[in-house]
Amino acid sequence: MFDEIQFEKINRLPKYIFAEINDIKMQMRREGADIIDFSMGNPDAATPQPIIDKLCETANKPKTHGYSASKGIYKLRLAMSNWYKRKYGVDLDPDTEVVATMGSKEGYVHLVQAISNPGDVAIVPDPTYPIHSQAFILAGANVEKMEVTFDEETFEVDEDKFLADVNEALENSIPKPKFLVVNFPHNPSTATVTPEFYERLVALAKEKRFYIISDIAYADITFDGYKTPSIMQVEGAKDVAVESYTLSKSYNMAGWRVGFVVGNKKLISALQAIKSWLDYGMFTPIQVAATVALDEHGYVPDKEIIPRYRKRRDVMIESFTNAGWELKKPRASMFIWAKIPQVAIDLGMDSMDFSKRLLQEAGVAVSPGVGFGIYGKHYVRIALIENEKRIRQAARNIKRFLKTLEEGEQHG
Repeated sequence: MFDEIQFEKINRLPKYIFAEINDIKMQMRREGADIIDFSMGNPDAATPQPIIDKLCETANKPKTHGYSASKGIYKLRLAMSNWYKRKYGVDLDPDTEVVATMGSKEGYVHLVQAISNPGDVAIVPDPTYPIHSQAFILAGANVEKMEVTFDEETFEVDEDKFLADVNEALENSIPKPKFLVVNFPHNPSTATVTPEFYERLVALAKEKRFYIISDIAYADITFDGYKTPSIMQVEGAKDVAVESYTLSKSYNMAGWRVGFVVGNKKLISALQAIKSWLDYGMFTPIQVAATVALDEHGYVPDKEIIPRYRKRRDVMIESFTNAGWELKKPRASMFIWAKIPQVAIDLGMDSMDFSKRLLQEAGVAVSPGVGFGIYGKHYVRIALIENEKRIRQAARNIKRFLKTLEEGEQHG
């Protein structure tokens, strides 16, 4: 009798494309297979010990076990303000321009819930981290997709084209878009932008009257002299923009769920208001420990985490390329965005076909690019979350797998 009851919000969500790879992976593991897993951006190293020590110390104080503040304790919001001042020279009011969130994903989704009306339009570049678009779908809004175009060698965004495409979407979409999402360093492609890009984007937002939601989850993980800019560095950015940041990647704290949204007071106020109805914030000892990460160990990524990812990046590019799969060198993030080998394309494979066969026949798991959008059809995202020994083993497996494909192409 309940079959006629529909959950339209959930029905608007597409099938979770990564689930198919995950199901194969789990079945193979149950059968005893050794999977070299590059499919998820889940840091494999430990959280720095001083942060863990502060968590334990604070958790041993009974007074910290009660409800916390939904927008985050003041000292944590102040620590985030200090982080922006130290890294970007930006002044933020910890009371009105900063919210601590349960990871940047929760903050982003609740922000979108708070500020979107049914039928609103958001411009979301493609490919994209799925929640960047699906949060608007869940909120009853609509998404206008536009391609992220970047140099295939340097991963530098074609900023002129990007801004022209935004302007075109603003002119042609009905109703006019109210929001634009940007995410640089980009997940999944690793593409990067210059500070001048944000200057032009803020000017366009003021002229055309739309809000910008910037996600800099991978801000700290950069290589070869590149430094991630923040939109908040632009004079007047707080009039039109908010930005999200997370400790997940920079401090190996993915499971701790600590993130922030900062910037425009009107949008921050809306997020604070909706969170006051929906949650009581993170466990206080986690928040206290997070202040240690931001205040006392702000350069941990430079000393420990960035060198690890740089080494893995270089080993992977060298070993995979020697195995017959040429990879390009990203300047940021913990991923490599790789076009699938030409032999796979010649055999009619897309990224999903290739990812499934790579997993089943080589024991190597990657994320199919089509899961991030239509422009990821012939790409996969490879996370740098296995050590160098495992990366080299994966390369040996891939070499054998590609030889099998080449033989199949010849016989075909």
